Amino acid sequence: MVDNAGVAVEDLRLMQGLAQRVVAVRPDLVNSDASYGELAWNWGKGLAAAGESWRRRLWFSGGELVAWAWAQLPRREAAAAYLVYQVHPAHAGLVDEVIGWYGATAPGAERTVIPSAADTFGLERWAAHGYVTDPASLGDTGSWTQLNERDLTDVERPLLPGGFRFRTADDAGPEAAVRAHVDAWASTTYTADSYTGVRCAPGYRPDLHVLVEAPDRTMAASAILWLDTANATVEFEPVGTHPAYRQRGLARAMLLHGMRLAREAGATHATVACLGAPGHPKARALYYGVGFRMFTRDAPLVAPATATA
Repeated sequence: MVDNAGVAVEDLRLMQGLAQRVVAVRPDLVNSDASYGELAWNWGKGLAAAGESWRRRLWFSGGELVAWAWAQLPRREAAAAYLVYQVHPAHAGLVDEVIGWYGATAPGAERTVIPSAADTFGLERWAAHGYVTDPASLGDTGSWTQLNERDLTDVERPLLPGGFRFRTADDAGPEAAVRAHVDAWASTTYTADSYTGVRCAPGYRPDLHVLVEAPDRTMAASAILWLDTANATVEFEPVGTHPAYRQRGLARAMLLHGMRLAREAGATHATVACLGAPGHPKARALYYGVGFRMFTRDAPLVAPATATA
């Protein structure tokens, strides 16, 4: 086991490598936020702002990483801790060590975690340690996430409205890439420093960071594609459209364009995540409209805060 503060880029590469090996044998067991692309995106955008609140632990067997845990500790009073983790199915018993480490790392705090709903053994172990379904995940507007997938054998040709055109972060530049994300996500804390972190994340390719430019030169939509060459799969994260340019088919065209770019780069399969509860239909309808279908989902859990001595 290796334990220290923070998540260095070398750690991230190892964690992504485990994600790739899990995808190769049991893709349904890849936990929410633990996929190749989600790891890179979350690490990159949070590095400057939240890196000091990160803790991680790595478990090795025969020199190979077989489990890891990444705790994001509360940065303000009454906030909850959040754990991202992954255990290789051949070493499933390590989940108890992950659970124990999390409790010791975030003592007293409310602790949240999102295992895969397909991980029956893991869910049993979390329950045995007092974790229950997170109330925020329940109901028509619940917070659970579904993972969608499709193959790239036959991808429709994208069509943009007149005057719009596809760009990449390579040719549009950093300022445009940041502006596109900020405009699409009203509550974001994304900054130029965040994008610097994303560009440092293993797997980021500016030629697979696609944008749609409007006739007035506004970056109306954007998406980052994370290409996992080991599994010939590509992950879209994030995907967003400027509010003033929604309902024009831009995101649909951008997704199709991105899939064709990914296929040219060697991908045969694509994934994208979205909120799965019935009260969040828009993103799901977009992804279903370009051929994605739900593959698996997460199961958010929580352990209540406890008093500390």
